Amino acid sequence: MDKFFKLKENKTTISTEMVAGVTTFFAMSYILFVNPSILSQTGMPFQAVFLATIIASIIGTLIMGLFANVPYAQAPGMGLNAFFTFTVVFGLGYTWQQALAMVFICGLINVLITVTKIRKLIINAIPESMQHAIGGGIGIFVAYVGIKNAKLLDFTVQAEPVNGAVNGDSIVPALGNFNNPEIILAVIGLVLTTVLVVLNVRGSILIGIVVTTIIAIPMGVVDVSAIDWKTNSLGNSINELKTTFGAAFGADGMQSLFSDASKIPQVLMTVIAFSLSDTFDTIGTFIGTGRRTGIFSKEDELALEDSKGFSTKMDKALFADAIATSIGAIFGTSNTTTYVESAAGIGAGGRTGLTSVVVAVLFALSSLFSPLIAIVPAQATAPALILVGVMMLASFKDIEWTNLEEAIPAFFASIFMGLCYSISYGIAAGFIFYAVVKVAKGKFREVSPILWVVNALFILNFIILAIL
Repeated sequence: MDKFFKLKENKTTISTEMVAGVTTFFAMSYILFVNPSILSQTGMPFQAVFLATIIASIIGTLIMGLFANVPYAQAPGMGLNAFFTFTVVFGLGYTWQQALAMVFICGLINVLITVTKIRKLIINAIPESMQHAIGGGIGIFVAYVGIKNAKLLDFTVQAEPVNGAVNGDSIVPALGNFNNPEIILAVIGLVLTTVLVVLNVRGSILIGIVVTTIIAIPMGVVDVSAIDWKTNSLGNSINELKTTFGAAFGADGMQSLFSDASKIPQVLMTVIAFSLSDTFDTIGTFIGTGRRTGIFSKEDELALEDSKGFSTKMDKALFADAIATSIGAIFGTSNTTTYVESAAGIGAGGRTGLTSVVVAVLFALSSLFSPLIAIVPAQATAPALILVGVMMLASFKDIEWTNLEEAIPAFFASIFMGLCYSISYGIAAGFIFYAVVKVAKGKFREVSPILWVVNALFILNFIILAIL
């Protein structure tokens, strides 16, 4: 095992990798229940999507661990599943089968741009200051996810007085009400995990998750008596999976997707929208978490320019991410992507694919024990995300904030990730303002042709979303 995963070379151990895998799994296990709840609104069977989510996560994460040997986990992406449901199905009127067909095509496109090095050319075109901004931005994003899950912020609609009169409403974030046991639990978990991390206790993040979950039981946040083993049985899930498996290719899916010639441009642009979000979520996660920890070394990134086939870890990781989307669509779920919550496991010491294998095994076991896993509350994993986000903010120190040419694009790339709740939108804002600043300074030649193309696609995507 040491030889296969190169544990000594990566300065890690089997026990560290296992702890990291368990930590990553619990940090992202919410997707097992959130993804079905979102996609089932389209008419897809809940248990079928639940099992499809598990299968896609297992396959994608195993490829990432065994083929690329990196500690990243994959699962159907948040945001992408909402786009699938609320925009493609509800907004545009496509069937869920047709939406799955689009996701499958998106996966093929991602495989194509990976094999042809387009993805790698994009990575090489990103200026170093922007790479640091993306790393720090993902720290903000991850911490914000944790704060939101902990319910430490309360988003309320408040009247906004204008010239002495109320003529509009605005959503204003405020500190949560501490008479809520969930918030109190999150604070207990945050204090506990912070103390463990500061004291360098081994497995501190995982210990924090487990202990906080146990504390949640007497506090009433977790109701053990509500565990339902019968409804969420594996047999029931397998039976319902027959409805979604291969549905992307049936009469209501691929066979009817291009039957209306007038809708073909809309179909193609929707697929591109899927692909852009998927691609930049992944690239952002790899750059943001891989460089500082040494998972992807500087030499590994530079080797992308001259490498052939899949000779580097980045090559293999990008391919693993690309192929997982099409696999997920076959079983019946939206885009499968690399999870930023992998940062929790990386923060716990995960450095190799063994971390990913552990995550995949836990996803497999979750098909049998899903009701038990469901009792881990969001408030138990929130502290892990918050603290990992804090650690990732160190990337900001490498940005020259007194130089506005660097500071303005870095601000939009990093801060927008949290404010827009999207890694890809943050990157889009950063790229666009990077080009704006360079043109304003007469340095447009410093902007890579790849970035001009990417910016054009981002802007086109925003226009399409506005029209839709």
